[in-house]
Amino acid sequence: MKLGTRRSLMATTQSQMIADLYTARTGREIELVGITTFGDVTKAQLSQLGGTGVFVSALRDKLVEGEIDFAVHSLKDLPTKQDPRFTLAALPERHDVRDALVGRTKFADLAPGAKVGTGSPRRIAMLRALRQDLDYVPIRGNADTRIGKVTSGELDAVVLAAAGLTRIGRQGEISQIFEVEELLPAPGQGALAVECLSTRSDLVDFLSVLDDPRTRSAVTAERAVLSALEAGCSAPVGAFALDDGHTLNLTAVVVSLDGREAVRKSAAGSPSEAMELGRDLAAAMIADGADRLMGEHSH
Repeated sequence: MKLGTRRSLMATTQSQMIADLYTARTGREIELVGITTFGDVTKAQLSQLGGTGVFVSALRDKLVEGEIDFAVHSLKDLPTKQDPRFTLAALPERHDVRDALVGRTKFADLAPGAKVGTGSPRRIAMLRALRQDLDYVPIRGNADTRIGKVTSGELDAVVLAAAGLTRIGRQGEISQIFEVEELLPAPGQGALAVECLSTRSDLVDFLSVLDDPRTRSAVTAERAVLSALEAGCSAPVGAFALDDGHTLNLTAVVVSLDGREAVRKSAAGSPSEAMELGRDLAAAMIADGADRLMGEHSH
């Protein structure tokens, strides 16, 4: 079986991890197929490319062409609008959802005016809400490139997902992990998605052995919030849900880009109603002015 992956170290590491889990669980050999995506070769900022979907489309093309059987994505890269040609056959157990600081000191100890790099408007807005006195620099490139900017002294710190750093063995360089109360993660952060063609029901069944129901309900709620807000606002959205087996607890926030205003709400419900819980929470946030926070900053 052929598993398509982006060629970056992070992507191939994640994909190999999933391949190994399938082999251990089923005895099937899985071959990794490296695919270069437009998002990997262009130097433009991701926000100008139409978001993270640029990493997904090349892999999906290969699925349609039959060159690969399935693909592994970082869930937060997947557009929230479901494409009926593809099925999320498995959402394996999620890893650390939190954001991590790689720098010379902890966040509170950075000198005023220190340069902090991140590729995410969400992180910049939320970090600004914590500290207005730092210089937030939009950067891109893989984890190696970003950490290199700290090592070289170009930046004082960078913020990356903790799960990704751990997967590539760089967790030793983390100077601080932000708790979700401080920095609410991106919807789906820390989760991987296994995707195949909807028409291949044999494959959907085979791949579903790695699906983790608690991860699925949590990220479904988070992505439902994002999906409902996306229509009305372009401001940064954070969301985090936890399914304890009985109750699904969901918290979401929308932050103005300058970090000075936020609408934050929480709700709880049944894991089987994850989609509705997310939609209802988003509606409550909009009623509370979340779309206004967006409107002021929409492009």
